[in-house]
Amino acid sequence: MSFEWYRDFVDFSYTPKKTDLIAYFYFEPAKGVSDEDAIGRIASESSIGTWTTLSTLTKKIYSMRARAFWKKDRYVKIAYPLELWEKGSIASLLSGIAGNIFGMKAVKNLRLIDVSFSKAYLRDFSGPNYGRTAIKKIFKKKQGPIVSTVPKPKIGMSSEQHAKVAYEAWTGGVDCVKDDENLVNQKFNKFEKRVTLLAKMREKAENETGDIKDAYINVTAPNLKELERRIKLVYDHGFKYFMLDIVVSGFTAVQTACELAKDLDMAIHGHRAMHAAFTRNKKHGISMLFIAKLSRLAGVDNLHIGTVVGKLESSKEEVLAIKEAITEKSVSEIPGLRIEQEWGKIKPMLPVASGGLHAGLLPELFRIYGTVDIGIQVGGGIHGHPSGTKAGAKSVIQAIEAYKQGIDLREYAKTHKELAEALKKWGFVKPK
Repeated sequence: MSFEWYRDFVDFSYTPKKTDLIAYFYFEPAKGVSDEDAIGRIASESSIGTWTTLSTLTKKIYSMRARAFWKKDRYVKIAYPLELWEKGSIASLLSGIAGNIFGMKAVKNLRLIDVSFSKAYLRDFSGPNYGRTAIKKIFKKKQGPIVSTVPKPKIGMSSEQHAKVAYEAWTGGVDCVKDDENLVNQKFNKFEKRVTLLAKMREKAENETGDIKDAYINVTAPNLKELERRIKLVYDHGFKYFMLDIVVSGFTAVQTACELAKDLDMAIHGHRAMHAAFTRNKKHGISMLFIAKLSRLAGVDNLHIGTVVGKLESSKEEVLAIKEAITEKSVSEIPGLRIEQEWGKIKPMLPVASGGLHAGLLPELFRIYGTVDIGIQVGGGIHGHPSGTKAGAKSVIQAIEAYKQGIDLREYAKTHKELAEALKKWGFVKPK
């Protein structure tokens, strides 16, 4: 049609500028729509374009258009000029590259796989406050993992029950106790009371064990004012960490929390609840890798990225691609999974493995990750132990000790009863 100008946004001769952001998409056109018409719409509607030519368009604005400059099979790369985005605003970026384009009739499927942030774009972000350095700087440990647990059942316990279970886990060897994603400020477990009781039990556990203990207390809130109040309350009770549901809270809340964390010299444990609603479909939505990169950009310190061996869906290839993207200074392209990224001054994050873990799975988990300098979150694998929470915590610590010493778990269990009980109940089963 003569009034359409979508093809203006397709230019395979274009060489991206050093300041451009490069988005990497998987796409499938709707029936009867050509590849070029589909990707032209993606580039147009995510930048300056619309469905018709405009009398208000100037040469300056036209020069700000996004350009699809590379296509292979069902993959396309689109370059976006830096000036399209508000400085330091993830919400601004997502409103374009993850906005209306996902609802266009001309596109059957569309998946935002990755974005390569230019040095100019990264300049307005500071990244994590601690990230991986929390192992040494917060917990004073020579190496990881940082071991955490969610008191189970994850929701329903009173503040007193929650704190008691936390104490048992801490004294069993766990570094951190963690609220789960849906525990916030319910009437049976009020936020302020939980924070106060956990602080008392943490102090008691530290005095008994001589080790540093902390908590990932969930500050996810109905509004930004309450979010800030909850963070400050956690800080006032001596905790170095707090937890935030990063997806359900939104990146305005995430960036607000990250700024406050830096002001208070705290660290943020990011929970990814709700991500699979749009990351799991490999043909449509947004990848978990890109959510992880946004988290590093914003300044989240820890993030759940998958286990491969646990109860949640995650392929080894994807988990390792994410792990590298949030821990390395630079990464190369993996076709279909990510594109290259140079992080500059942005610190690495601490990747966290969680969901269906128990003592028997830990050696395989560490081998997959290629390091023990990660966070692990073991819930049911601690609180489901036949001899209770403290014994469950000990079984996990014993499995870590065995791995570090290069001893088979079955051999180590001969002289460590808690590990022996865990292996008797679960063996090496991978939950489904």
